[in-house]
Amino acid sequence: MKIVYDYLIVGSGLFGAIFANEASKRNKSCLILEKRSNIGGNVYTQQKDGINIHAYGAHIFHTSNETVWNYVNQFARFNNYVNSPVANYHGELYNLPFNMNTFYQMWRVITPDQARQTIEKQKKPLLGEPANLEEQAQSLIGNDIYQKLIKGYTEKQWGRDCTQLPASIIRRLPVRYTYDNNYFNDPYQGIPMGGYTKMIEQMLDGCDVKLNTDFNTDREGFSKLAHKIIYTGQLDAYFDYCYGPLEYRSLRFETEKLDIENYQGVAVMNYTDSETPYTRIIEHKHFEFGKQPNTYITREYPLEWSLGIEPYYPINDEKNQELFQRYHLLAEEQNKTIFGGRLPEYRYYDMDKTVELALEVVRQELGEGVNYGH
Repeated sequence: MKIVYDYLIVGSGLFGAIFANEASKRNKSCLILEKRSNIGGNVYTQQKDGINIHAYGAHIFHTSNETVWNYVNQFARFNNYVNSPVANYHGELYNLPFNMNTFYQMWRVITPDQARQTIEKQKKPLLGEPANLEEQAQSLIGNDIYQKLIKGYTEKQWGRDCTQLPASIIRRLPVRYTYDNNYFNDPYQGIPMGGYTKMIEQMLDGCDVKLNTDFNTDREGFSKLAHKIIYTGQLDAYFDYCYGPLEYRSLRFETEKLDIENYQGVAVMNYTDSETPYTRIIEHKHFEFGKQPNTYITREYPLEWSLGIEPYYPINDEKNQELFQRYHLLAEEQNKTIFGGRLPEYRYYDMDKTVELALEVVRQELGEGVNYGH
């Protein structure tokens, strides 16, 4: 094979698409390899009956970085959706994040002072550092909220008892003494009108894309096609799991069409009891204020991860961090490959952080001149 492209980009998610866009603006030729049958990575949205379905879980763009906000708005118009999820505990409904509405629903307290006093009475004092997530949560927010809104949901998500989970998972809990259901503090938030796939298509305009193509099945052959590689896949897969696989938690999605206009009245409802097998139901039309006569819902089930299953949440314990560091040292020895994004860094990133990281790689690799929009 002879070199045909300047850059071969592995993965068509947000990181890869941003680099491809910036490289092609500089007249660099790009080939994107995507192992799935669709572009967009985990932000992929599939349109059915005029409703954009978030195929890999809810993706709500939010940022405090005006530069990042201006940048993504070049590729799509964002609506003014504000994330205000509802928690369902055995049919009792509570607003999230924890705020005065939650405290009124839980205890019928009305003033911030009453809420503070109730929480202070319920807090479990710590002797030294918290030994696990349960101790951390109860020392921060007390027993009622822990039992109803944290324990069941967290144990389902991680597949482990809260007493076996590290306290670091919830170093802090957002607690507001105002009647404010806006989940994020960021001033900029919304959903791209028309879906994320449309936005990624705009970014990849002018690039060659091959779907259903796994770079790691023929790394040597594919690598010969380009001068440099931008790799956004699993770090351990790149090195054939030579030290063993990094561990994750995964998710399984069940999407259903319902012949009713409105199923739950909110985009995201969390099921915080331990008996309900799924952690949440997403009703996709509410992300874009849809008025369609029917609706689509997705139940999200946490899943024990194994090789071949889509990785979502890294298990950031000591064992896996040591393993990651060994792979990271191998990655630093690669001259032709640039590693970037959540999978090569074995970290969970919000989308705005992914944009920041991608633009930083653009600056380092391609120089200044990024158009951040206005």
